[in-house]
Amino acid sequence: MKKILCLLSTIALIVSCTNDKKAKNNKQESAVVYPETKKVDTVDTYFDTQVKDPYRWLEDDRSKETEAWVTKQNEVTFEYLKSIPFRNDLKDRLSALWNYEKISAPFKEGDYTYFYKNDGLQNQYVLYRFKNEGDEPEVFLDPNTFSEDGTTSLGGASFSKDGSLLAYSISEGGSDWRKIIIKNTETKEVIEDTLIDVKFSGMAWKGNEGFYYSSYDKPKGSELSAKTDQHKLYYHKLGTAQKDDQLVFGGTPEEKHRYVNGQVTEDNMYLLISASISTSGNKLFLKDLSKPNSKLVTILDHTDSDTYLIDNVGSKLYLVTNLNAPNQKIVTVDTSNPSSDQWTDFIAETENVLSPGKGGGYFFAEYMVDALSKVRQYDYDGTLVREVALPGKGSVSGFNSKKEEKTLYYSFTNYNTPGNIYTYDIEKGTSKLYKKPSIDFNPSEYESTQVFYNSKDGTKIPMMITHKKGIELNGKNPTILYGYGGFNISLTPSFSITNAVWMEQGGILAVPNLRGGGEYGKKWHDAGTKTKKQNVFDDFIAAAEYLISSKYTSNDYLAIRGGSNGGLLVGATMTQRPELMKVALPAVGVLDMLRYHTFTAGAGWAYDYGTAQDNKEMFEYLKGYSPVHNVKEGVSYPATLITTGDHDDRVVPAHSFKFAAELQDKHAGASPVLIRIETNAGHGAGTPVAKTIEQYADIFSFTLYNMGFEVLPEKANTNVKG
Repeated sequence: MKKILCLLSTIALIVSCTNDKKAKNNKQESAVVYPETKKVDTVDTYFDTQVKDPYRWLEDDRSKETEAWVTKQNEVTFEYLKSIPFRNDLKDRLSALWNYEKISAPFKEGDYTYFYKNDGLQNQYVLYRFKNEGDEPEVFLDPNTFSEDGTTSLGGASFSKDGSLLAYSISEGGSDWRKIIIKNTETKEVIEDTLIDVKFSGMAWKGNEGFYYSSYDKPKGSELSAKTDQHKLYYHKLGTAQKDDQLVFGGTPEEKHRYVNGQVTEDNMYLLISASISTSGNKLFLKDLSKPNSKLVTILDHTDSDTYLIDNVGSKLYLVTNLNAPNQKIVTVDTSNPSSDQWTDFIAETENVLSPGKGGGYFFAEYMVDALSKVRQYDYDGTLVREVALPGKGSVSGFNSKKEEKTLYYSFTNYNTPGNIYTYDIEKGTSKLYKKPSIDFNPSEYESTQVFYNSKDGTKIPMMITHKKGIELNGKNPTILYGYGGFNISLTPSFSITNAVWMEQGGILAVPNLRGGGEYGKKWHDAGTKTKKQNVFDDFIAAAEYLISSKYTSNDYLAIRGGSNGGLLVGATMTQRPELMKVALPAVGVLDMLRYHTFTAGAGWAYDYGTAQDNKEMFEYLKGYSPVHNVKEGVSYPATLITTGDHDDRVVPAHSFKFAAELQDKHAGASPVLIRIETNAGHGAGTPVAKTIEQYADIFSFTLYNMGFEVLPEKANTNVKG
């Protein structure tokens, strides 16, 4: 165990370049004393291969020993972070830029129009409403009152058919376990007992009588880390106790589904039930709600596609599917015989990925064209009405409303444009600016460029590069390469306050669209799964090499960052190519690939990863890149700041704990390897603004400090290699 790491930091003393003076280097030596992390003799056997797991004890999130380890690690980490000379400057700038009014797109429920607003630095967004345009909005629901420290957040909200009732879920300490509260929207009074132990659930109302929700049985072990793999759909009838809620689907031992959810059609005629064993692919069932004892009708009895309902007109269903259509399409079918052999194409598949919405009696087909939005409007006969003129190149969201609406609201954003809200006249097809944020950031000073580069196998990968205009391509620009590459999730351009602060410092933000994501449909996703997962890492490595060869940055000024599956991306990249970057920032990462499926709902990720129990080939492949198992003795790794939350019950913090222990034990270089563990926080959603600001002040100051900066780059007139 290496208890002491001598950290040699070369600090740049910046001298004004207008005087043509050369900057001088001032070497400071400091010591980071890592806490002792004991090793145990745990050994697992996979297909006759023994694998040591010396830090297995850190998986017990309820033990006093783990709690003490967390406390000691945080003491070391925060002592280091607070010594960074410009850390408070970054915190102040983040706070100042964050402090502007943020408003969501409005939506109508019953007699009211609702919207979310944050005055600036409020920990949670507040739900407001008004009856008539021009009325003074009133506070309807304020999550900032849920807890004193802002760590209890609003998880989701669903209004009844006539808008007279609201069911909303809350998350405590960032946990995925939720409680559901029911409120009378006119009186604002809570009308019955709180539902508890709800997880990964929507709330689908059946008229005003009750709603469908989903959950697991509470695990016998730790509720934060014990396995949960039997999801069930319940119906809660208002005025009855939760213990009497009807089990609608799930719960049969011979057929486990890890993700089950219910959806009620807008006309309240049908319930659609989606059942999945993993995060990709679902079965689909139909229940006629007009007949009290109707049986479930099977639409799809396999999980070979992702298929869901977008709308219905009487017995005619409109389904979105990627069955035999990797880029998705809309099909129609009658409820009398809804099996897939009866489907008729309504909006056919194209070369671009489809993500449709509906509103005002029309469908809005949003397409991703190289990860940028394009929208077409269709009527219910499938006739193209128009291509919607968008404000620019970027991402749009919100092309959804109820059928009777004449106007909808949508937002537009990209990496250097804060989210603007527009009204859209559905019949005329015209947009009008509704709200523009008043923020101390000038988008015209920044530029965002899309480039294409070749990955290791020759596959072309798109990447957005955003930075201040006029930067010099001299290899000395501090750069964050951010990636995800998994679960069919697409990284489309969007504005971030934290990224804006980074770019203000002269930093570059580079975001590649790696395989494993959904930017080019199902084939693109599948090309980064299971035994093709290395493609994702190769794409990311090639992005770094492109940035370096093009002189945007160099090894000394490159940081890699990603969270969750992106945390795995960072962990795998830094263990495979530790010399490629100066700083590594894995957040809430999936880092133990041999045991990820044994925690919470992790088994549901097997579509993307496979498991070590599948077969010998899959075990060896996972072991070959699993970050926890590929930290090598005597290797110099980049400066690393691992971040996680002690209440993360999606990607349990044990992944990050074990990775930190391995790195601290084996790392041979002078760069620090630290873990920052946020207390009373989960996977990220609902994190209070105050905590988020603190976290990014730490992440960015750690990054710049280990790139050799003693003062913030914006205050320096040159970059000096550390």
